[in-house]
Amino acid sequence: MMWAILIVLGVIAIPLTIEWTRKGITDADRAKASGQFALLSQGTTHFEWLGPDRGPVAVCIHGLTTPSFVWYGMAKGLALLGFRVLIYDLYGRGYSDRVQGSQTADFFDQQLVDLLAHESVTEPVTLLGYSMGGAIAAHFAARRPQSVTQLILLAPAGMFKLESGKLMFARDLRLIGDWVFLATYPWILRRGISKEAGAPSSVDDICDLQHAETARRGFFPAVLSSLRGLLRDTCEDQHKAIAAAGVPVLAVWGAQDDVILLTCQDTLTAWNPAAQQAVIPEAAHGLPHTHTDAVLDAIRASRG
Repeated sequence: MMWAILIVLGVIAIPLTIEWTRKGITDADRAKASGQFALLSQGTTHFEWLGPDRGPVAVCIHGLTTPSFVWYGMAKGLALLGFRVLIYDLYGRGYSDRVQGSQTADFFDQQLVDLLAHESVTEPVTLLGYSMGGAIAAHFAARRPQSVTQLILLAPAGMFKLESGKLMFARDLRLIGDWVFLATYPWILRRGISKEAGAPSSVDDICDLQHAETARRGFFPAVLSSLRGLLRDTCEDQHKAIAAAGVPVLAVWGAQDDVILLTCQDTLTAWNPAAQQAVIPEAAHGLPHTHTDAVLDAIRASRG
C-alpha cells in the first residue's frame, strides 16, 4: 500500500519537478540578447527599438506564448512605412522577469505605461496587438484613447470566453488545475510548434526560438496566470469604449485560424461598427510572421 502511495505521489510530482528544474533567465542570457533592459515598477522588461531614429512610434505587443521576436519581420515593414518600432517582452516571456502576481489587464497595462514613461514616449502611438496582445492593446486604448492614433489588432484575443476544454478546467481549479496544466500544456504547445516547422516565416528560426522559450522556468506559470487573469473575460466593454472615443481600428484575421476563429470579426463589428477589417485567406494564427507582407498591405490600405 505504501509503495502505491509513493508511486502516486511521484507521478504527481513529475510536472512540478520538471517546472522547478527548468533554467531561469540569467544575466548571461541577457548579455547575449539584442535590445535593452528597463527596471520598471514590477520588474525588469526587455525591449528593442527598431527602424529609424525619428518618426511616429509604433508599439507592438505580442501574444500569450511567443515573445517579442514574433515582430521582427513586421518591424522591418513598419520601419519602411516610417515608424520607429518599439517591441518588448511581456512579463514571464522572453528576457523579461518572471514576476509574481495575477496577470490581469491592470498587470499588463502597468508594464506598458511604465515602459512608455521610461522611454519618454509622450506622443500618441500606433498600437499593434497580436492575439493576447490585442486584448492588452484594447484595454490600453480604452483607458487612454487620446494616446492612440490607430489601434491595429492581429487575430486579437478577448473576443469570446473560454467555456470548455482542458484550459478552462486548469484555469478554474486551483492546485489541481495547476497540475493538469503543467502536465499537459507543455506537450500541447510543443506539438503545435513542431507542426509549423519548415513553414515560411519572416522570423528566422522561429520554431527553435519558440521551443527554447518552453524550456525556461516561469514561462508556463505565466501563461496559466494570463488565462486566469486577462483572458478570463472578453474585451466587449473596451471595444465599445474605443468605438465611442472614435479611435481608428484595423483588425486583421486569418481565415484558417483555429485559435481566434474568423467568426470573431462579426463580434467586433457588433461592438465597433466603424472598425476596418481585413481577412487573409491562407493565414492561420501565426499571421504576423507567416503572412507578414499581407498584414502590412492591410495596414497600408487602412492608412489611405
